[in-house]
Amino acid sequence: MTATIVEDAAAGDAAASRRLGACIRQLRQRRGLTLVRLAEATGLSHPFLSQLERGLAQPSLSSLRRIAVALQTSPIELIAAADAPDGDTEAVEVHRRGETALDASFASGSARMLAHGRRAIHPLEVSGDQTEPGETFVHGEDEFLYVVEGEVCVELDGTQRCLRPGDSVYYAGGVSHRWWSAGGASYRLVVVKQGPALPRWEGG
Repeated sequence: MTATIVEDAAAGDAAASRRLGACIRQLRQRRGLTLVRLAEATGLSHPFLSQLERGLAQPSLSSLRRIAVALQTSPIELIAAADAPDGDTEAVEVHRRGETALDASFASGSARMLAHGRRAIHPLEVSGDQTEPGETFVHGEDEFLYVVEGEVCVELDGTQRCLRPGDSVYYAGGVSHRWWSAGGASYRLVVVKQGPALPRWEGG
């Protein structure tokens, strides 16, 4: 019985690695990047990225962040692609406050996906308290940010704005953006990113 459970877990991990690899490959192709160009953009080796796309390697969170930035997406969306096969996508999906988040998975702090699988929009809950701006993100899709708790500085194409609970901002694809705590206190945001939906993975 124990051996069967271990084998099932290993098979599940292998399938997740293949889904992640397929997602990275399809996003790379959608962005018009070759493996060589992705290697240059991320500082990761061409052989490693090739193995990753075939599901034969697993990236560290640091490597996944670099890949996500190069592909104009976020690490948590790549993780969601590995986590949720198309067949498991439900018509209705409910999440409760307090569910486990992924540390340092989106910009800085922690985040959790509020919808999984192939969706037209990618809603996230993002929490943090960092006072440094951190890295800038740019992607082709529109995005909407709503402040639930705390105060944040949001920088959009070099212009800073201070947002408080109840404030929101919508910015078009191609606008560089990043945010951080306005005074060191924790914040909680709802961020909704437009598709493309997560690429479909074909396989068992």
